[in-house]
Amino acid sequence: MYQPRIRPPAVADMFYPGNPRELEASVKKMLDGAASIDKQPKAIIAPHAGYIYSGDIAAKAYGALAPWRERIQRVVLLGPSHRVPFHGIAASSADYFRTPLGDIPLDTESARQLVKHFDFVDWLDVAHQDEHSLEVHLPFLQLTLDDFELLPLVVGEATAAEVDAVLESVWGGDETLIVISSDLSHYHDDSTARRLDRETARVIESLDAEHLDTNHACGAYPVGGLLEAARKHRLQPLTVAMGNSAVVSGDYDRVVGYGAWMFFEPERAIQ
Repeated sequence: MYQPRIRPPAVADMFYPGNPRELEASVKKMLDGAASIDKQPKAIIAPHAGYIYSGDIAAKAYGALAPWRERIQRVVLLGPSHRVPFHGIAASSADYFRTPLGDIPLDTESARQLVKHFDFVDWLDVAHQDEHSLEVHLPFLQLTLDDFELLPLVVGEATAAEVDAVLESVWGGDETLIVISSDLSHYHDDSTARRLDRETARVIESLDAEHLDTNHACGAYPVGGLLEAARKHRLQPLTVAMGNSAVVSGDYDRVVGYGAWMFFEPERAIQ
């Protein structure tokens, strides 16, 4: 008998609560603080730190998804690799990604097509095994959407053009949401971090992938690919929240920056 392949949670009880009831209550509380948006985003950028640090900022983007919880049926989720160095983009051979809230089915057919058509996309489960940049987004998705399939991709050293090509191939329509996972500047003092993060916000708002690098964001490779795709599709970016770890840690000498953005198709642009 076939046994489904399941990627279990790796950072529960570290980045977010491992107890299902505690996790659900925590995420719902953060989502309650999000403003209502009357336009469906095609893509979002949200941070991937522990919920105590960046959960409220991520929730500002995820809170906009609730009105389209039935319409969105597939989530293409890209985040940077923190533990495994590699070139290209890593697909997962799992059938499900598990969180304390349950199992999420993967879009295995799209993953197979990506591996087949792009020589820089390959199966690399070790890149997914302990990676938090994708996992921390899953409970938010589970509590803002109904039934959906997940296409999880860990991005190693890849060009914006390569990420753009992958996004183009799975772009889809209103049923597909693209989520890019990234924090911003790392380990500067508070004033320097805020200055750098404002620069990053301007780069994102200008869809200027050329001037984005890993000094701006740890997820610069997937973010750059989204900016390339957004420019071609004439998406309209909206900055919805920014902050950094000092607010929680009290350490203003060594902070990590966070931000959240939404991207709307032209007919859904915020005026």
